[in-house]
Amino acid sequence: MGKKLVMAQKRGETRALCLGVAMVVCAVIAYYILGTTVLPRYLKSMWTQESTCHLIETHIRDQEELEGKQVPQYPCLWVNVSALGRWAVLYHTEDTWDQNQQCSYIPGSLDNYQTARANVEKVRDNFHEHQVFHCFSTMRKNETSVLYRRLYGPTTLLFSLFWPTFLLTGGLLIIAMVKVNQSLSILAAQK
Repeated sequence: MGKKLVMAQKRGETRALCLGVAMVVCAVIAYYILGTTVLPRYLKSMWTQESTCHLIETHIRDQEELEGKQVPQYPCLWVNVSALGRWAVLYHTEDTWDQNQQCSYIPGSLDNYQTARANVEKVRDNFHEHQVFHCFSTMRKNETSVLYRRLYGPTTLLFSLFWPTFLLTGGLLIIAMVKVNQSLSILAAQK
């Protein structure tokens, strides 16, 4: 009976140690992925100061030539605002600024032109209803762009790091409990 109990404990301890180590390895892999994807975008984001924007004008750009460049064949919204006492161009997110600096808002689905146009008009009407809103600006003096919503803000970073931290902590706790259990069973066997 005693021998079977010791073997069952060793098998269970081995499985628990494997689970703990697997959790720690998964957490390290998740930290690596987040460190190469989310963290650089968070650090690159220059729009950190929350401020209040006042709508100046909006208009929809379709297929026109801007500054010698042809705008893509989809409707986009151009929004000018006043933020921190200066004129600025409003961009929906950091990705909008990266995709096309000639557009403040690009609809999500560009497959159907009429649906995309309706989406852009809905967003424009929303801006006309709420002419004063919160936005994110930069501390740079010569920067003339602000963001409506930050994709890579501190809350996104915290939510992204929660599960890997939970995995790491849980894995380390499992490993610690198994080691404490092993040392206590050795002490009990010596008595």
